[in-house]
Amino acid sequence: MRRYIKYYVVSLCLCTFAFTVPSVNAQINTNRVLTIGKNAFYFEDYILSIQYFNQVIKSKPYLAEPYLYRAMAKLNLDDYKGAENDLTLCLERNPFLVYAYLYRGIARQYTGNFDSAIKDYDKGLEFRPEDREMLLNKGIAYVQNKNYDAALETLNLLIKYQPKFVPAYLTIGSVYSEKGDTVKAINEFDKSVELDKYFAPSYGQRAMLLYQTGKYKESADDLSEAIRLEPKQVGYYINRGLVRYYLNDLRGAMADYDAVMILDANNTIARFNRGLLKAQVGDVYNAIEDFNIVIKNEPDNFMAIYNRAILNNEAKNYHDAIADLDLVLGEYPYFVPGYYFRSENKRALNDTKNADADYWYAYDLEQKLMKEKERGKIITGKAILDASEDATTDDNTEKKTREKSDKDIEKFNRLVVYDREDEIKSSYKNEIRGRVQDRQVKVDLQAQFVLTYYEKTEDIDRTAARYDKTISDYNARTALKMHLRATNEEAALTDLQAEHHFKSIDDYSLTIDRNPNDADAYFGRAIDFMVLQDLSEAIDDYSKVIALNPDFILARFNRAVVRYKQMEIENISDNLNANDLSLNLTLTPANPKFTNNFSKPQSGNHPQSTELANKRAYNYEQIMQDYAAIIKLNPDFVYAYFNRGNLHCFRKDYKVAIADYNEAVERNPEFAEAYYNRGLTRLYLGETSKGIADLSHAGELGIADAYSIIKKMTAN
Repeated sequence: MRRYIKYYVVSLCLCTFAFTVPSVNAQINTNRVLTIGKNAFYFEDYILSIQYFNQVIKSKPYLAEPYLYRAMAKLNLDDYKGAENDLTLCLERNPFLVYAYLYRGIARQYTGNFDSAIKDYDKGLEFRPEDREMLLNKGIAYVQNKNYDAALETLNLLIKYQPKFVPAYLTIGSVYSEKGDTVKAINEFDKSVELDKYFAPSYGQRAMLLYQTGKYKESADDLSEAIRLEPKQVGYYINRGLVRYYLNDLRGAMADYDAVMILDANNTIARFNRGLLKAQVGDVYNAIEDFNIVIKNEPDNFMAIYNRAILNNEAKNYHDAIADLDLVLGEYPYFVPGYYFRSENKRALNDTKNADADYWYAYDLEQKLMKEKERGKIITGKAILDASEDATTDDNTEKKTREKSDKDIEKFNRLVVYDREDEIKSSYKNEIRGRVQDRQVKVDLQAQFVLTYYEKTEDIDRTAARYDKTISDYNARTALKMHLRATNEEAALTDLQAEHHFKSIDDYSLTIDRNPNDADAYFGRAIDFMVLQDLSEAIDDYSKVIALNPDFILARFNRAVVRYKQMEIENISDNLNANDLSLNLTLTPANPKFTNNFSKPQSGNHPQSTELANKRAYNYEQIMQDYAAIIKLNPDFVYAYFNRGNLHCFRKDYKVAIADYNEAVERNPEFAEAYYNRGLTRLYLGETSKGIADLSHAGELGIADAYSIIKKMTAN
């Protein structure tokens, strides 16, 4: 039912826009920017469209329409709270924009606020009582609220007004399916097919109900027809693969998963299922490769990790199998078979002592858990629960499949049922286009800023937001051969650029020979060394600049940045984890929260850890002194606050970090990276609503990855 609801709410958000184009009473330039934004929206450039709507709002904040359009873009990025806020602002300016009620209802529906969503639909229906989108979504909201009678009443009213509106019949069918009346559900799906035999979702919906009732041949036929009508919809292939598996057509199931790989090579559900099937037919190494890709895309997919451990054992890769089992047992400490299996792998390596330790630990744990079961407790791989705490259900046919959200490790060898919400992918190759929130994103802080000449090309131009008077004034002096820019996305040098900077070092050296007190020459040479990655020489030259002119803010800033880079490189060379220098947050989709993955060197593994820690502490203090001096000299130099905030996160001083990010955004309200990092830090501290609000604003200002995190944090 939930998959059906998700599909139609998204579809409505897109369809309605096609025939709702309110007029804008504004000057020609504002009209033009708004039109460009609407064009970007039409082509699914949601991030880019938001940038144009921002410009209109900034120029004329009293207009209602740009808030409406920006909200629609946010809806398609799954930023439901941000969309709701924009729609409220829209309606404050113009309470007669009917579709603002529709879209705010959709936003509220996605966040589980069904009562408020229904109120919005009712308000919109006062203006348009026969509007099919509002009636349909109102019916769906009632279903989500478990008020099936009200849902049927609403949907029957919709059919009265729109007797050929196929989605209404599909929704009614889903209501009966939820109530357990499969006969009436099938009848409604049959009606939808009769009304429009070219509407693929009708076949897809009916197929899954037939599958649930054990009619696999009929289900496969319906899915084949859905694929014929929509050959690029990967969900139909995945579901047909499941049905063919139940029909013992392993070759056909494999062919369906192969087809998904052609359409979407990173589809983890299809790869996982194909890996299981390959393992089943003895294709061990190719199965391992499939699970490798799943784990690369989803590092916390412990089902895949455990399956890979089994395959590594079959391939006699015992060390790899043990490494995988260590990960699984770290997440599932009550998973008894895992300890027995790890014991088996250790014994294969003649590690008898540790094999016996695992075996007897598993035996004792098994006895303990048996007693807990006798007391009425529920045992999972992760915990011992009271019966009232166990919210899991298992209604999959013959227990051969599981939902992707089901993380019960005991179900490691079950095929995964397709979840459309997690599998929609953009048709654009450009990562910033389409549903960017569906991409896999490394959840980490935005990197520190540096003053340099080169930066990676960005789709969103944030040059204006990164303006700084100190940098601008220095560039105006033309003291260097090129203009400096502040960026946290440095670009690698080409061969020609590298050659240019080597020659530039020689030129600056000649200038310094003639005038040893030329601070600009030292500064220029320091930047040349820096872009060429000669960090020690860069630090030396920055230090000479500061000795000549202690108030040279830009030199102090880059010295702090380069010292931080040097710390990162020294960590790697000393066999430590470079992620020690980042917040490195991990998001667990099953129970969205953040955990910190700091890797701490153990004294047993790193005899010089004390010396290294002291060295790192000294470098840290040197960096902090430079940022403090910069802020004292120029309290409005926002990049110092930002970089210092990152350092505080590295030191786990999260509240102090937030104070620095606060200072940055107070001085530059369009500082997207500061909102993003403050949002992640707040999420880590448990301040979920504030964190999501910050990420929403960061996305609004152009950081596409923010929407991926918002989606995971707000997933049901």
